[in-house]
Amino acid sequence: MMHRHTIENAYLSVTVKADGAELCSLRDARGTEMLWQAHPIWPRHAPLLFPIVGRLKDDRLVHQGKSYHLTQHGFARDRRFAWLTRSATLCRLVLHDDPESRALYPFAFRLEVAYALDDDSLEQSLTVVNTGREVLPASIGAHPAFVWPLAEGASKPDHVLDFAEPEPAPVRRLQDGLLAPDPTPTPIEDRTLRLDPSLFAVDAIILDQPASRSVRFTAPGAEAIEVSWDGFPQLGIWSRMTGERECADFLCIEPWHGFASPEGFDGEFRDKPGLMLIPPGERRVLTVRIRLC
Repeated sequence: MMHRHTIENAYLSVTVKADGAELCSLRDARGTEMLWQAHPIWPRHAPLLFPIVGRLKDDRLVHQGKSYHLTQHGFARDRRFAWLTRSATLCRLVLHDDPESRALYPFAFRLEVAYALDDDSLEQSLTVVNTGREVLPASIGAHPAFVWPLAEGASKPDHVLDFAEPEPAPVRRLQDGLLAPDPTPTPIEDRTLRLDPSLFAVDAIILDQPASRSVRFTAPGAEAIEVSWDGFPQLGIWSRMTGERECADFLCIEPWHGFASPEGFDGEFRDKPGLMLIPPGERRVLTVRIRLC
């Protein structure tokens, strides 16, 4: 069976892997690659974060007093999904719980991921279904890494993120992989975040209460990337540092439902802040739209 599938139209060509249901190529009409190509400094493209976003304290999930070992961002990104649909402009994949997943995360679920082209946009739809008999506590996040700089000859500080709404609220940062206790002043000026590698010296910037539901990644003379989302209450922005003032050539714009455990939290998993609590038989549908403009 083919483990990759490409969908395309007059505006976009998109390739998806069965491994992790991961978007691995996003090309414009000229064939220009807009997605990070999983170089060794960070060997992923756009991993799916499920059933947690970020890290648990000591990588430990506690359910009904029993402890499970669940590492950062969960396991979905490292599992092979099954194809449900493959056509010229749409593909759908699915992952179910199984003995391997229940050894890490003791809940029944069905996770469907769909990619569909609509003119100059790619829509990613994430559907989490509770197939069990108890409440399903889960987080989910998208993690696309876009090339940075966007155009040859541009420098990283030439780039900005332009938010749809003013973003005056403080942001959250990580400390030893967990959510630091105190918010910090936002680096966003009104609607604009001026990008510089030094922003990521202390890991991701986390907007835990963004006013916006879309943001444009842009630089003078370059094709812009607009990311919009529905159903995700948080947003992460990240790149990997490669030196004291340098980072890798990608920028991640990450709609999240959930975040790392707050420092000091090690209680029952379902009490962790940021989770979806999905009743038996119900589902949650979240969407991300990526548009080149």
